[in-house]
Amino acid sequence: MAVAPPRPKGPALNALRAFEAAARLGSFAAAAEELSVTPGAISQHVKAVEAWSGVALFRRRAQGVELTEAGRQVAPVLANAFDGIGEATRMIREMKPRATLTVAALPSVAQLWLYPRLAAIRAALPGVKLSITALETPPNLRRDLFDLSLFPREPDDCPEGVVLAPDEIFPVAAPQVAARVRASGDLKAETLLNDESWSSDWPDWAANEGSALPDLTDAPRFSLYSLAVAEAEAGAGVLMGHGFLLERQLADGTLVPLYTRRHPTGRVLVLDRPARAKGDLARLIALLSGAIPEAASG
Repeated sequence: MAVAPPRPKGPALNALRAFEAAARLGSFAAAAEELSVTPGAISQHVKAVEAWSGVALFRRRAQGVELTEAGRQVAPVLANAFDGIGEATRMIREMKPRATLTVAALPSVAQLWLYPRLAAIRAALPGVKLSITALETPPNLRRDLFDLSLFPREPDDCPEGVVLAPDEIFPVAAPQVAARVRASGDLKAETLLNDESWSSDWPDWAANEGSALPDLTDAPRFSLYSLAVAEAEAGAGVLMGHGFLLERQLADGTLVPLYTRRHPTGRVLVLDRPARAKGDLARLIALLSGAIPEAASG
């Protein structure tokens, strides 16, 4: 008679994944955002791993969590393991030719930078379809099944990415509004439009200019930068422009800079891509990075 005793069980894969994300990001909240769960779920998963092992992996403090020595030893091993799973999944997916390439982008980048280039991309890559997902934070291409991502980032955040443009800010307005603004002091009489994602734009610009701003408490705020751009084009107020997002508006003259100076934010628009790319994906990367001129504009 065959004997089949129960085998020892390890912690659930989802629990290990939650610990790895929390360890890598240094926060239960950030891990929850990446894995699309609640911080409480991350906490319960980590507690499950700790209960199974009998080893504390995090120290809980009032100001947040930090890894214990045991957690620091385990975290890079798990990170490599999940990176390996992501790489294997990507390899399996790429074994069959795909007609659809997937791109993740910040909403404003998808709407204002990528969309004007889609017609040229379709013409250059006939038969290839693009699936575009708007996200607030960059995906991890070693784990998430996106082919590419387009996000403004700190240069060191993605050292292997392709830098497409610097992120420079400067006030812009419709021509009829810009005609009223001769000096920074004139902004006090204008409506200043604000984007929620870049809420520090106006204070940062004012600090660089050495200018005082009016109270922004009741200023119009937009969760989509493209809506703020549309309002600025309609003459509803002055917007803090991001140069790489406003190429068409500046070229058409629907928005004009109020001053000549531009201030770098320290970020750059980065095209993140897998370490290996071939065929249509390699050509799409070349198109977006400007190596092939037909995608330079729509």
